[in-house]
Amino acid sequence: MSDTSPTTPAAGPEPFRVSDGDLDDLASTLAKTMAEVKQHGVILDRLGSEPDPAPSADQQADGASAAGAADPKQTVGPASVFILALGGEAYAVELAALSAWVNHLFLPVYGREISTTRPWCAQWHEHPEAVARLHALWLAWQQFTDTEAGLSGPSTWHRDHLDQTLVHLRAPDGPFAACTTSTTRPNHRVLATPAPKQSGASA
Repeated sequence: MSDTSPTTPAAGPEPFRVSDGDLDDLASTLAKTMAEVKQHGVILDRLGSEPDPAPSADQQADGASAAGAADPKQTVGPASVFILALGGEAYAVELAALSAWVNHLFLPVYGREISTTRPWCAQWHEHPEAVARLHALWLAWQQFTDTEAGLSGPSTWHRDHLDQTLVHLRAPDGPFAACTTSTTRPNHRVLATPAPKQSGASA
């Protein structure tokens, strides 16, 4: 004889309740996670804009007779992530990512006051030396603030990279020597650099 008694439906899970204190912690953690995701997006965009790695010597030799003869203008892209090795759209994308880091982290934290002994230029992106030094600093920041760098990573970045960059970048005779020395009197001028020596010129 089968059991004809009605079955009691299984009770659903009790609603999950979070205290106000825990809710604040979750909101803070979520904000930090979103900031990290945004930074990762910038890095992924930069990596996506980089050209494919240069082929090996064997690959170049195998394809030289076919591809080289068909398209003699074809060139291999830069093998470096350094901004001065980039060009065109890749340079523009990299400069935009660098500008975001300079404007939202570097300047608010390490900008310091502008003076004749510590000049700065709001148009720093038009100074090639400043772009090169800030980009190198940013690359190092990405490396030494990563969890794989260990607990001493940020300290190493400050000592070996930031301090040296600030000494040269904001020196009275540095790339901004002819630029802003006062926030009330903005100025921008790129100093002339030595002309390259002409080949075959007499000594």
